[in-house]
Amino acid sequence: MLDTAMKQQLTTYLGNLREPIELVGTIGSDETSAKTRALLEDIAALHPMVTASFDGTASRAPSFLIRRAADHAAAVSFAGLPMGHEFTSLVLALLWAGGHPPKVDADVIEQIRALDGTFDFDMYFSLSCQNCPDVVQALTLMAIFNPRISATLIEGGAFKDEVDSRKVMAVPAIFLNGEPFANGRMEVSEILAKLDSGAGEKMARKIAAKDPFEVLIVGGGPAGASAAIYTARKGFRTGIAAERFGGQVLDTMGIENLPSVTYTEGPKLVAQLEAHVADYDIDVMNLQQAEALVPTSEDGGFHEVRLANGASLKARSIILTTGARWRQLGVPGEDTYRNKGVAYCPHCDGPLFKGKRVAVVGGGNSGVEAAIDLANIVGHVTLIEFDSSLRADEVLQKKLRSMANVDIITSAKTTEVTGDGEKVNGLTYQDRDSAEEIHIPLDGVFIQIGLVPNTEWLKDSGLELSRFGEIVIDHRAGTNIPGIFAAGDVTTVPYKQIVIAMGEGSKAALSAFDYIIRNEPVAEIAQAAQKAAQSA
Repeated sequence: MLDTAMKQQLTTYLGNLREPIELVGTIGSDETSAKTRALLEDIAALHPMVTASFDGTASRAPSFLIRRAADHAAAVSFAGLPMGHEFTSLVLALLWAGGHPPKVDADVIEQIRALDGTFDFDMYFSLSCQNCPDVVQALTLMAIFNPRISATLIEGGAFKDEVDSRKVMAVPAIFLNGEPFANGRMEVSEILAKLDSGAGEKMARKIAAKDPFEVLIVGGGPAGASAAIYTARKGFRTGIAAERFGGQVLDTMGIENLPSVTYTEGPKLVAQLEAHVADYDIDVMNLQQAEALVPTSEDGGFHEVRLANGASLKARSIILTTGARWRQLGVPGEDTYRNKGVAYCPHCDGPLFKGKRVAVVGGGNSGVEAAIDLANIVGHVTLIEFDSSLRADEVLQKKLRSMANVDIITSAKTTEVTGDGEKVNGLTYQDRDSAEEIHIPLDGVFIQIGLVPNTEWLKDSGLELSRFGEIVIDHRAGTNIPGIFAAGDVTTVPYKQIVIAMGEGSKAALSAFDYIIRNEPVAEIAQAAQKAAQSA
């Protein structure tokens, strides 16, 4: 099952085992079961602390349990083959069950152990989903460190009937105690926040106690990470407050235009950025949603950012890098059928529509790339573009037009996503030339129509925004408010690209450095002068 390179890699990892582990397989007579048996036998042969048996009694076959030999409660189950994007998740499950400590804050482990109650998780993933490993690994961690938590991680392609019966139309999909719990990428801290009602209040108290920063970055994408690295290297006390470290890059599959990096994937790049940030004394506050910006009334004072949990952060200089999000169609049915046939990530959810009919709305590069990817998986793709012609690069258009199972419709205004109350069953569009309303029967709709800057929270801040909601900046990444800078997709800088965001974040950091050294902190000077006068 495992090739030579994978065996060598896994042998190295298994050298970190501290305790024996057991692999308990429940195997059927199908091809996937045969591959699962071969996988478990390969793993067991690589290290004496690993044993494999095939007398499992799980309800799903093929499936297998990974458990600590001395403590069967430290366990997690996989149904289907956790290969592809999930191979790393499999490795971590083996190591954690075998006593190797996870690279997670001790506070998180303590919070997992302190959860009271019975939590039985089922989670569905696809092997092409780059968002799924974070959820798989989070639930694995929780199941191994809390005996009251169980987790079964299910490869949807191996259990299609089950996926259909539970109406799973987007991954990652999490069920708790038999009921839908969450959809989409989640880190362990996000799952814990949903289970632990006091988690938000604890974090708010912790944040409120922090001293002011010299530089605070709001947003944790490529621009924010780059800015933080630069200001930290200047010796400034730096903080990052991010709603989701990594931002939109986490939802990006193939990245082939980052100079010096021939190919990478979004989650991998984010992990590298996170590791680089961790090399410096940077205070990263993840899962923090900014709610208001309160600029200082005097140069050299502290700007303030108020968070949704009630806490506030202050800094002499602030760099805004809150990025952008996928633009929605804003038509009836879109919200109703989100994760029920309406999707935004073809890489994650495309495999769930194998052999079915889907539409892609959007004729730019993102839309055409999505249509090409989906055409290799689904039965038929209809690309719908509002304009009279596609806007994607010619090389992409040529590729798309060469595919036999693709229709292209231009001059089409999408007016409604339709459904049967449970899932999508079609899309209605208006022909912009004839005004005729046309309905297309479909199983899924993938929306790829551009980005919206995340600036709603800045509307009353006095910060200048463009008519598109972007933060207006100058050539030094400065805004109309002294000491406040901005970078990346949230700004008026054209061409929303990762490499540009990194450069702009670095530029904003250097501008913040220049601002701070040229503007003495007025309040501190006054306080020092007062103390000097009193001592005299």
